[in-house]
Amino acid sequence: MRSNQSFINVYKKKSLKSEVVTQILYGETFKKIKKHRSWLKIKCDLDNYKGFIKEKNYPSNQKNTHKVFNLYAKLYSKPNTKNKIKKKLSFGSKINVTEKKANFYKFDNLWINKNDLKNINYKTRNVFKYIKKFINTKYKWGGRHFEGVDCSGLIQLCFNFNNKFCPRDAKDQIRYFKKNVKLKSMKKNSLIFWKGHVALSLSRKHLIHAYGPLKKTVQMPINKTIDRINKTAKLKVIGIKKIS
Repeated sequence: MRSNQSFINVYKKKSLKSEVVTQILYGETFKKIKKHRSWLKIKCDLDNYKGFIKEKNYPSNQKNTHKVFNLYAKLYSKPNTKNKIKKKLSFGSKINVTEKKANFYKFDNLWINKNDLKNINYKTRNVFKYIKKFINTKYKWGGRHFEGVDCSGLIQLCFNFNNKFCPRDAKDQIRYFKKNVKLKSMKKNSLIFWKGHVALSLSRKHLIHAYGPLKKTVQMPINKTIDRINKTAKLKVIGIKKIS
């Protein structure tokens, strides 16, 4: 099955009041494990993450041809900007283009501007080339969407966009990435881990992270961030991983 919605919330339990543990973006696929009345227990194909979603008429899998590389892309009912609809697709969403007209591509009876898309096989040399697009995006636990993202979701999105695997949660990411580095020798594109939190170094002095206390994705000085998290949450850095 695949998502035909801008995003699908995946819940820890069979309740809308339960914790949202992750989100499935448009075009991403999942497998149904079991049905529980109006709920489905599923496993995300992207990272094998398990949880519960509301049962709906989800379409079958398809071969995607393009992916969204802007923070979000507006959608249209016809191939022009006069027929905009409310739905938007987030960074990393995947589509199967079936028709092209001028600057617009058609998929699932909707139209999208080709300038919001890259070919599905497109990769960047720097895995985190587009991470700054999320600056000021709202912090949301379990989020992987332009309306809200969490710390590990932000990191995972960058790897997934480059067709690379990355675990969903910070506790699994710190185990998955093997190359350890010390703070004093840390360079650009290192992952800094605290218990339950991860940030990316943009240089030796600055980092970016989806930071709960500030309720958004922000760029901050590394040393000040380490001091702040130590003082406010009593958490110290538990690992720094070099990303080759």
